[in-house]
Amino acid sequence: PAFGLFIFTIARDPLRIIILIAGAFFWLVSLLLSSLIWFIAVKASDPQDERLQKGLLIFGVMFSVLLQEAFRFLYYKLLRKAIEGLVALSEDGCSPISIQQMAYVAGVGFGLMSGAFSMINLLADALGPGTVGIHGDSQLYFLTSAFMTMVLIFLHTFWGILFFHGCEHRRWWEITAVVIMHLTVSGLSFCNPMYVGSLVPSYLLMAAAAAWAYLLSGGSAQNLRRFLLCKC
Repeated sequence: PAFGLFIFTIARDPLRIIILIAGAFFWLVSLLLSSLIWFIAVKASDPQDERLQKGLLIFGVMFSVLLQEAFRFLYYKLLRKAIEGLVALSEDGCSPISIQQMAYVAGVGFGLMSGAFSMINLLADALGPGTVGIHGDSQLYFLTSAFMTMVLIFLHTFWGILFFHGCEHRRWWEITAVVIMHLTVSGLSFCNPMYVGSLVPSYLLMAAAAAWAYLLSGGSAQNLRRFLLCKC
């Protein structure tokens, strides 16, 4: 379903594809920088100290989240400049794409790249050695990982809309809410292998973020009800 966002809403528009690819690149750069800092920290520490290594892992996850949101802000600033250039070049003085549409496409770009890396790591684990659940652990590792990947893709999409709206209207509390939600979802991953403790709250946050993004995009409860009832 997540990749359907690209096929049905982005694939036919060349400008949206460029924005999506650029957004994916920004997420990739943030991952590269956070991974580099975490790698240096691990190499400079005592590998035998399990408590320290766990602390460094938590630090790496939290730092990666903050860096992703910092790059999301940089990407917003870049797209804002791009809109000004498009308006200056257009004959009618209007941009061919709105900031709300850019926010959506940029969010999908962040989400798809995040999902792609999650799937790569998952497939790498699937190659072995070993068998999932052979020592009595849960055999739902791959299934829950797939559901977690999907929720992260959707969350990045909604976070993009909320974050850009906050930047556009200088509502810093909206930006703060996005950062807190991102930190919360990433922190919930430490609940594994108790997958219910990470999946259920993540999906509840996704539902809340989806409703919030829908309302900020101009949606209404009446329109949603008419859509669900298939009424024109």
